[in-house]
Amino acid sequence: MPQPLDAALTEVRALLLDPALTRAVAAGRRRGRRPTVERAELRPVTLKAGPRMQITTSDGARPYTRNIVPGPEAAAAVDELLAEPFGNWHVETAAATLQLRVTKSGEAQVHRAAASRPAATPAGNDRTKEYLLDPGDPIFAEIGGSAAKRRQVDAFLRALAATLPDDLTGSLRVVDLGCGNAYLTFAAYRYLTSRGLDVQLIGVDVREDQRRRNTELAQRLGWADQISFVAGTIADAVVDPAPDLVLALHACDTATDEALARAVRWEARWVLAAPCCHHDLAKQLRAHPAPGPYELLTRQGILRERFADVLTDALRAGLLRVHGYRTEVVEFVDSQHTPRNLLIRARRTGAEATEPQRAEYRELVDQWQVTPRLEALLAAGETPGA
Repeated sequence: MPQPLDAALTEVRALLLDPALTRAVAAGRRRGRRPTVERAELRPVTLKAGPRMQITTSDGARPYTRNIVPGPEAAAAVDELLAEPFGNWHVETAAATLQLRVTKSGEAQVHRAAASRPAATPAGNDRTKEYLLDPGDPIFAEIGGSAAKRRQVDAFLRALAATLPDDLTGSLRVVDLGCGNAYLTFAAYRYLTSRGLDVQLIGVDVREDQRRRNTELAQRLGWADQISFVAGTIADAVVDPAPDLVLALHACDTATDEALARAVRWEARWVLAAPCCHHDLAKQLRAHPAPGPYELLTRQGILRERFADVLTDALRAGLLRVHGYRTEVVEFVDSQHTPRNLLIRARRTGAEATEPQRAEYRELVDQWQVTPRLEALLAAGETPGA
């Protein structure tokens, strides 16, 4: 049954300022009127400085995010949004869901229900997946929002969140080496800025058409001042100043080694690399007999290829450790979605490698008679373009 709009918006206001708010979205327009933005989303977030109300608005082309202090500042921001002639409000709290639609006559049609997202789920039952970047975020309208892509974005962001300190603040310089069409690049920027970080990001790809495409997308999103793209190889592209965080996601074969070498030369604080194909060591393994008693590992071609994958990434992790990084090799995304599902995650400690650590790496290399590309790059001194 329709009710006066002012009374309904007063109820919406109370829910938006309720500490139990989980999410709210305003969209659409009233008859004969147009809001200054096409969509607004509100949600609570917790930053190092404390709880905030995150407000993301979009004009249809680019999102804009603010983190507002609860209290009078949040109340003022909410009042500004309620004054906009949105045609619909959807508000969720821990206890209830309210949907408001403004009718053609300017009245409010309100539907109220119990919370659609239960606060807790009994052990053993499936629960609704919570994404670090909401699948309804406006960015997915630009980068694509298929279920597979959302899963990969979320898996990547969770690995990124696990790598960076929870209390990280201030500015963060990021480079994505071999960024391709940059959908993970943009997702990383969106997530990092939602944590309150001041992010400057450079994407590197060898293709000039990708640089142009990605630059145009950054402009449409309103992020061109914070995100830039350069065309060049991973080894040679100019990146200045040196980054704090290096990303290299699915760079083929030794391109991953070039990315890791640049990260080490930059003394980057954090590195995330998801290797792709591993041809270099597989070729070297074919050139020499396997040391005893490991002939069975390499006699069959498919087993030799898979062993080369494992050996390559194990040696990369070992070399990073020798060069002052604490390194983990973890699952990136479930193997049912992609067979290339490993992620090398490294944090710079600056600790000097111990002799046993050096000997462990050297013994493995000598036993298999291989020369890892990353070792050759680091032994050459200055990495080209570093």
